[in-house]
Amino acid sequence: MTDPIADMLTRVRNAVSARHARVDVPMSKVKIEIARILQDEGYIHGYKVVDERTPGDRGTRQVLRIALKYGPRGETVISGIERISRPGRRVYFGRHEVPPVLAGLGMSILTTSRGVMTGREAVKAGVGGEVLCNVW
Repeated sequence: MTDPIADMLTRVRNAVSARHARVDVPMSKVKIEIARILQDEGYIHGYKVVDERTPGDRGTRQVLRIALKYGPRGETVISGIERISRPGRRVYFGRHEVPPVLAGLGMSILTTSRGVMTGREAVKAGVGGEVLCNVW
């Protein structure tokens, strides 16, 4: 797999459109940080790392289980999620160049020298970085 973060975002997008209660994603530290931000911003109920048995005698692997969130009448909380910086085209913003997503209704997730954070947090901290994705 060349872009595991895009795979995670696609799994979440597909699970939300299919109205699933949860989605499992192969675990990594960056994916955990993205899930943490999505939980802090209210886009998902929560997440946890689960040991999952693999077929055969290969043992276990760690999976990030994300509990998706829906409104009171079943409307989706995540209406859109897209990958911005890709392996073939990296996108970076300076500390004063982070644009608002959907006129401030959405958020961007950046990886910076101080860790993974939202665009608003990066502007407050005075750091720029690589834009991983936009969520609205």
